[in-house]
Amino acid sequence: MTPLSARFGARLLVVGLLLGPPAGAAAQEGLRPQAGTSADPQRAFDWEHGSWTVRLSRLRSPLTGSDEWVAYEGTSVVRPVWDGLANLGELDVSGPDGRIVGLSLRLYDPDSQQWRIRWANRSDGEVGEPMVGGFRDGRGEFYNFEPFGGRVVLVRFIFSDMTERSFRFEQSFSDDHGRTWEPNWVAEFARVGESGGRAPGT
Repeated sequence: MTPLSARFGARLLVVGLLLGPPAGAAAQEGLRPQAGTSADPQRAFDWEHGSWTVRLSRLRSPLTGSDEWVAYEGTSVVRPVWDGLANLGELDVSGPDGRIVGLSLRLYDPDSQQWRIRWANRSDGEVGEPMVGGFRDGRGEFYNFEPFGGRVVLVRFIFSDMTERSFRFEQSFSDDHGRTWEPNWVAEFARVGESGGRAPGT
């Protein structure tokens, strides 16, 4: 995705509102990024470190009324960097529409106690605008605004159904300011081997 221009800056304020109360309030209300260790949000992605198999479904034409989905299968590997304050996720899946090879960079902001997720696709070499958010009660939510199909849409990432062995990821678009959402990228992950931490809320 291409970077947002300055005229979309006001829309980013809406993202902040969607993410809920300020970071301090969120911490007081029980932000639980990694049950069984600590309530420290900077460890929110520790559970995902390691290797995973992936079954991915991608909506071929989002926001067009289409219900044509394409299936992919492959792997994901997540490695910690900066002593866990960041991590790199490598996705490699293939399906009828070809191969998707991508890189996710997740960076922790200690001031806001939130994470920023940036995605890069090998096909174009560009790094997208960050998705911003965090984990609470066993669920991760991240938001931003991005250009799509000649307009700007609200984008949401959700991490859910997390256990030590599996989790679900969903990307959705909204073109009505978050009133309704259309999923367009749904992935089921299963851990390879026995290494790795525990998922948030488990």
